[in-house]
Amino acid sequence: MLDNMPRGTICIEDIEMGMVRYLRKVITDEDIQMFAEVSTDRNPVHLDDAYAQDTIFEGRIAHGMLTAGLISAVIGEQLPGHGTIYMSQSLKFLAPVRPGDLVLAEVEVTDIQIDKRRVKLDCRCIVEGKKVLVGEAMVMAPSRKFD
Repeated sequence: MLDNMPRGTICIEDIEMGMVRYLRKVITDEDIQMFAEVSTDRNPVHLDDAYAQDTIFEGRIAHGMLTAGLISAVIGEQLPGHGTIYMSQSLKFLAPVRPGDLVLAEVEVTDIQIDKRRVKLDCRCIVEGKKVLVGEAMVMAPSRKFD
């Protein structure tokens, strides 16, 4: 995984509008297999080449929530990072992610409510310059005053 910043915590007092953090990850067959095990989602479009060839995707695809999990990783590890509490997340899946794809997962600060420790984040995942997932998250950021 390639991150743009070290993992850790950015407290609400230090978060700024427009701040962006990201990671890049190649989605592997092993990732898809492990996600199927953990989630119990064994849909053959993710696991069976022959089955997936006859779908609209014409091949296997990663679970959408596996891709979305990369957004969670950026939020939980970088922005705001450790101690963050997820409050809500919207997601729109725009295109499939396939085994071997390099996914860029980014979050960007679009609103800050310091008194409530709330941070709104624009979320996106991109493969080869094309958005494959977009959404918005609301999180509670850690604070030096309370944590």
